[in-house]
Amino acid sequence: MGLRFATTGSLPPRPFVAGRWTLLALALAGSLLAAPASAQQAASPADSTPAYARAAEEARLVRIFDEDEAREAGLDPLEALYRGERIDPAALAQLYTDRLDRRELASGQQGLAALATIDAARLSPESRISYDVFRIAKQREVAWLRPDVRALTRVRPFNHFGGLHVEFPTLMARDGVIAYRTEADYRYALQLQQAFAGVLDTAVLRLRQGMAADVVESKLTVRNMIAQIDALLAEPIERSPFYAATLDFPPSVPESARPALRAAYATTIGETVYPAYRRLRAFLADEYLPAARDSVGLSAMKGGAALYRLMIERETTLRLDPDAVHRLGLDEVARIQREMAGVQAELGHAGRLRDFFDQMRTDPRFHPKSREELSDGFAAIARAVDAQIPRFFLRVPKSPLIIQPYPAYSERFEAGGSYNQGSVDGTRPGIFYYNTYDLPSRFLTGMTTLYLHEGAPGHHFQISLAQENTELPAFQRFDGNNAFVEGWALYAETLGYEMGFYKDPMQHWGTLDDEMLRAMRLVVDTGLHAKGWSRDQAIDYMLANSGMGRTDAEAEVDRYVAIPAQALSYKIGSLTIQRLRREAETALGAKFDIRAFHEQVLGSGALPLPVLEAKIGRWIAGQR
Repeated sequence: MGLRFATTGSLPPRPFVAGRWTLLALALAGSLLAAPASAQQAASPADSTPAYARAAEEARLVRIFDEDEAREAGLDPLEALYRGERIDPAALAQLYTDRLDRRELASGQQGLAALATIDAARLSPESRISYDVFRIAKQREVAWLRPDVRALTRVRPFNHFGGLHVEFPTLMARDGVIAYRTEADYRYALQLQQAFAGVLDTAVLRLRQGMAADVVESKLTVRNMIAQIDALLAEPIERSPFYAATLDFPPSVPESARPALRAAYATTIGETVYPAYRRLRAFLADEYLPAARDSVGLSAMKGGAALYRLMIERETTLRLDPDAVHRLGLDEVARIQREMAGVQAELGHAGRLRDFFDQMRTDPRFHPKSREELSDGFAAIARAVDAQIPRFFLRVPKSPLIIQPYPAYSERFEAGGSYNQGSVDGTRPGIFYYNTYDLPSRFLTGMTTLYLHEGAPGHHFQISLAQENTELPAFQRFDGNNAFVEGWALYAETLGYEMGFYKDPMQHWGTLDDEMLRAMRLVVDTGLHAKGWSRDQAIDYMLANSGMGRTDAEAEVDRYVAIPAQALSYKIGSLTIQRLRREAETALGAKFDIRAFHEQVLGSGALPLPVLEAKIGRWIAGQR
């Protein structure tokens, strides 16, 4: 499950032109445009089912969901931590073990077997959505735990973009997932840190299995992981994120207990956590790096070509052909460049678009002069967005949203921005992170679209509203898929047109530039993993077709190397939501209410795209 989301980009609302998405239609034939059988059935009314029969069937379905949730409660300790729940440190210690894999597989199979006893035709539309989401999630879970797939995935537990070696320090930090209200909270976090050291050692065992099977990460990824560990170990214990909570105790922690807690944290970090990092670092540098593959593309890894297709399906919820996605990206890049040509004239440049890209990289007016300029700018954007929200949404999250820069130890390896979700009860806010590393490479032009995507009404609205909706089953509140999650966030960027933010040519350029990023991702991700592109070839393509700085281009390409296919989900998901909105506007005319449409899109959690399409189809029919 993705709990941290990173990015930028957009697609402005415009009239639909027949043929514009011809390649997309070819790529998605039989998938995006046609809901799966169960979803199609859900589109037909079930009024003929007696009320008592429907109630009985739905009660059985709820029991299946509850039993599944209870079974899986100890199978994903990280998800529980993000929810703000207390976990047994022993559950954390099971990460990256075969025993945990076997338990997950057995649970998934048991869930599917139980679901097969349900008569979906007897369910209400809302319950049918839950039925479909559960079925798809369990089928995917079981498929990814097949021995042939595990042999390609479980032996690569870390990468420089999604590795627990950099994620866990963030979880343990003062503003992480632990409440740090009482002495017991501090002792609990200390136990988690001690268990985490063992997790790093277990991960090394998995990496060794991959070496033996010649299924390894790229040298690029390994070098980046080593650099991340070096940056973390360079911090003195007193400045470590693992120690940070002891620098500012709340009044509820007795003064008499504080010296002992600080000493215990310093001892655990110095004698347990840091040594585990040093062991991981030594293994990566001395043993794993020499065995790592030179090529960055997944197709160069044993079994990588087939795995890439599976990853595309997982990330987009659709079976897509890499070549068709690549061609769609090329067409989109050309289209967006034509739109950029008009905006560059408004910004005072009449020459070639590529020359303007070069000018933007060096012209000081497009870059922040200080960290404070970014901080103040995002705060002002947040206030302007808040004023527009009532026009577009019936509900807003209870969880607050705060804005802050990345920690110094990780900013070099981060994207331009990202979002960390808040706790279910709203006591821990959602966080919009922005990047202040290498300020000359940052752009002022993309600030509005970045905030709309990562903050409100993008990730913060979608994730918070789902997990705050207690009427949904847990898997709809907390789980999801990238096509919906990132597709919604990219769609949220397009609302900046209706909100009036892109009347400013600087911000208009920024949203086109970010839209270009999403289009280039279709080209570059498939280029790297299906067409044998090198890292330099991918970076050169991005620099030639956008105004992004080299630092950003390198970070983006390195991200695609680490997590193949994830970058494809943005455009595919956003195009789906935009198409569904156009269909609703056309069908409902004056009756169309954008607030009600957004409520329908967000009201059932992060749905697989075919299930979302079936739901919106039913809503349109009902509104008529």
